[in-house]
Amino acid sequence: MSEAPESLGGELLSLWRRLSGRPAGPWLFMRAVSRMVPYTGALGCRVEALAAGRATVSLRDRRGVRNHLRSIHAVALVNLGEFATGLAVLTALEPGVRGIVTGLSARYHAKARGRIEARCVVEDRWSAGQVAEAVAHLTDASGTEVATIRAVWKLGAAP
Repeated sequence: MSEAPESLGGELLSLWRRLSGRPAGPWLFMRAVSRMVPYTGALGCRVEALAAGRATVSLRDRRGVRNHLRSIHAVALVNLGEFATGLAVLTALEPGVRGIVTGLSARYHAKARGRIEARCVVEDRWSAGQVAEAVAHLTDASGTEVATIRAVWKLGAAP
């Protein structure tokens, strides 16, 4: 018998493990995330892979996320990268710790067109009182890096 999740990250991992192998599992997972974080759900992205400290999230290129140059809007890319860092950081936290983003920065390398994938890997396991920094690398279908999103997370004890 597995232990009950002790943190939001643990709950997310547990839910992902239960749903990801099912036919509509990733869609159901995003529905649950959208209920927890409505703004993130509005982006319309999809979690492709999730493990402790690791997240891969994708975004379809569609009219609703495009700019006037017919590429994906810069802020949609930031949102995608922030979501990937959030999943990676939250699933790497020690039980009883929560985090909030206190800084975001972006570097744009190429126009983002087509399906974009954001990958974030964090090696550390953080505890309350620390500051976590995570980087998401966003690539297009050809493997070209279109943006790099850096997020700073302030960590504290969960109530």
